[in-house]
Amino acid sequence: MSTTKIGVIIGSLRKDSFNRQLAKAVSALLPAHMQTEEIPIGELPLYNQDLDAALPAPAVKFKQQVESVQGLLFFTPEYNRSYPGVLKNAIDWGSRPAGKSSWAGKAAGIMGASPSQVGTALAQEHLRMVLSALDVAVLPQPSIFVQYSAGLIDADGKITNEATAKFVQGFVDRYVAWVERLPPTR
Repeated sequence: MSTTKIGVIIGSLRKDSFNRQLAKAVSALLPAHMQTEEIPIGELPLYNQDLDAALPAPAVKFKQQVESVQGLLFFTPEYNRSYPGVLKNAIDWGSRPAGKSSWAGKAAGIMGASPSQVGTALAQEHLRMVLSALDVAVLPQPSIFVQYSAGLIDADGKITNEATAKFVQGFVDRYVAWVERLPPTR
């Protein structure tokens, strides 16, 4: 079986963010034929349409990384009832210049971790709406909000709570089927 590349985009820049930890745990749950690659967003300058004619190097690299993967997994915190500005900035760079979006046709999944039970629900719905406008095929269900607590994910990226691990594995299984069902892009 050939390798399917999955791009991981984390909406938090914090080194030890809950969502970075969740991304590591989810990556370990994917089947062997799926390989994850983080697509970092922290080096992107603020989007400026004046730069569309000659994209800055970090934006070119970002777009190439998005284009090189068959699927995407977004891990987002919730800031002020939406997803973080740094993630919106990355989405904008990936969609520009007009007519040259790197997002179109990608199969995506969205998750989030927060100390609250549904702390990323609004962020995920907002992100889902924006991605659908960019022709990203977002897994419709399940919506998954991971309530993070100290020790939930160990240093090796393993989810220590059995019920949470089972819940997340269910999402991963649905996501894998989603990616494999959709036709490859680019």
